[in-house]
Amino acid sequence: MPVHRVARIADVPEDRGLQVEIGACKIVLLRAGGQLRAYQGECPHAGAPLADGALCHGRLICPWHKAAFRAEDGALCEPPALNSLKRYPLELRGDEVWVDDQPLPDPHTPPADDSRTFVIVGAGAAGTACAAALREKGFGGRIVMIDREADAGYDRTVLSKFVLAGEMPPEETPPLRDEAFYKEQRIERLEKEITSLDASSKVLHLSDGQTLRYDAAVLATGGEPNTLKLPGAELPQVFVLRSKAQAKQIMTAASPDQRAVIIGDSFIALECASALRQHGLDVTVLARHAIPFAAQFGEAVGKAIRALHEENGVKFITEHEATEIIGEGKVEAVLLDNGLRLSADLVLAGIGVHPATEAFASLPREEDQSLRVDDGMRVRESLWAIGDIATFPLHGQPQRIEHWRLAQQHARVAATNMLGGEEHYLDVPFFWTWHFGKNYDYLGHAEHWDEMEFLGEPEHPPFIGLFGRNSILVAAVACEKERAMALLAERMKQPLTMEEAWTLIRDYA
Repeated sequence: MPVHRVARIADVPEDRGLQVEIGACKIVLLRAGGQLRAYQGECPHAGAPLADGALCHGRLICPWHKAAFRAEDGALCEPPALNSLKRYPLELRGDEVWVDDQPLPDPHTPPADDSRTFVIVGAGAAGTACAAALREKGFGGRIVMIDREADAGYDRTVLSKFVLAGEMPPEETPPLRDEAFYKEQRIERLEKEITSLDASSKVLHLSDGQTLRYDAAVLATGGEPNTLKLPGAELPQVFVLRSKAQAKQIMTAASPDQRAVIIGDSFIALECASALRQHGLDVTVLARHAIPFAAQFGEAVGKAIRALHEENGVKFITEHEATEIIGEGKVEAVLLDNGLRLSADLVLAGIGVHPATEAFASLPREEDQSLRVDDGMRVRESLWAIGDIATFPLHGQPQRIEHWRLAQQHARVAATNMLGGEEHYLDVPFFWTWHFGKNYDYLGHAEHWDEMEFLGEPEHPPFIGLFGRNSILVAAVACEKERAMALLAERMKQPLTMEEAWTLIRDYA
């Protein structure tokens, strides 16, 4: 096998990776425990250049979506990646680094030596991550995934960011795992719906009358979009966005120069506003708040994001609500509570989601219909719940957080514990939101803060803002500061003072 000279030892920095190329093959070189390692250069999740990420506490953190890999062997530590890194043979010749252009073999499928059946209800981000983690962690028994969507297990995050912008056809929405993975890993997928659950007998009842017994089950049914409760909401051009099928319906109805009214100012709502505007539609947002995302990002960033939308032609109405959708067989206008009539060709509701737990009525549910779990994601013996449907303890307080990556973090915790482990959720929540070509990262979870400081200006990225409470960093928001946020994603797992955080950012990122 050909070996190539790719760098000198002194070229590889201590605190980050060095990207090298062998033909079209991109490889990242790392220092790990005093030794050099060579791994695939692009994150297996979305292709981010890993050399632009951070090396911290023995982990390499992806700059884009904060997947984390163990520097020692490339093993996956945190999602949204579902694969460990491919490792390449490396040798040192004097002060030169030589790398083989063929990766080492991947681990094989665990042996089928376990008689247990594990069932995963839901095949989205959380369910798929759980199935992958079970096999990664050595479970050799039967895995059954149940979902009412035939081709569940795709990247829903691209729907509001790229599909509605016309940049990606709905049918090209990337799968989280290809068909070969499910076959190789012996993961059964059933397109069915759960009607009820008997947790004491460990039995799931399916809509076709069949039952399925399990030794352990994880519930990962996600959220259902809230629908409009308005006259005219049943018209065919009134949409919500959660699935690939719904995205296809919207794109079939939407064409440039049409008028779209978006009701709500959630992250999904404003991502859709950005996407549809980029697709050429005239877009008006009926917003509940004058400053979007102020509760999460603070007023300065919220104002900057609204200004970015307005610079790109999105109109905001903040003091009035929709009372009716008008039309004879199709959407023609939206009527507001002040009598104003907004002409419209389509309406999209982005007014939040609710936990999809109707089938689990036999379990105690919270007021919002979520399932309360402990910090190991356990509902009760042999039963776990993860993602949007789980209310879980975060810093001692019950929280329900609807983040893609957090659902996958839950999944890995649950998988470990299904196999007899005692892992607890000790990670840092993270999400990203995309508006007119700008990506905003958010780390942590701060409902209250007593100080907020910026490096750079939110109106003119790049910038990073830190939220502090009692001088401790509780959250961070940034645009075009990927490496700094990758570093904080790892360091925030332990209490970090605001002063320490700023020192890290200025010295290393």
